[in-house]
Amino acid sequence: MGKFLNDFKEFAMRGNVIDMAVGVIIGGAFGKIVTSMVNDVIMPLVGVLTGGVNFTDLKWIIQPEKLAADGTTVEAAAVTLNYGMFVQNVVDFLIIAFCIFVAIRLMSKLKKKKEEEPTAPAPAPEPTAEEKLLTEIRDLLKEKK
Repeated sequence: MGKFLNDFKEFAMRGNVIDMAVGVIIGGAFGKIVTSMVNDVIMPLVGVLTGGVNFTDLKWIIQPEKLAADGTTVEAAAVTLNYGMFVQNVVDFLIIAFCIFVAIRLMSKLKKKKEEEPTAPAPAPEPTAEEKLLTEIRDLLKEKK
């Protein structure tokens, strides 16, 4: 049992697992921010542009609710297809996908710039014995001319 716990501890403390956990937590918080932006900022503006339509209320009533004989109590709830919520979720998804696309594109541009940065030129390698000898011979021949 001790080896199992040690293996699990080693697995859980790997960098990739911790990075993934942080990403999931931040992603959840980011999802809340995007949902709020869509619900509280974008969709009201879209509603104004479409004549005051609230997308979350859009639905198709497949079967209306059934009232009891007294006409006040509901015997069976209405069956509805809530396509407005679907539209809202699609808008949420598109905004999240766009934000992730922009972030990844920005990171890849920064990575390219980092790769393109010039590095200091490497020092010239020390000449070999043959190169030194050839240089001496060339210098001697120049002196004789």
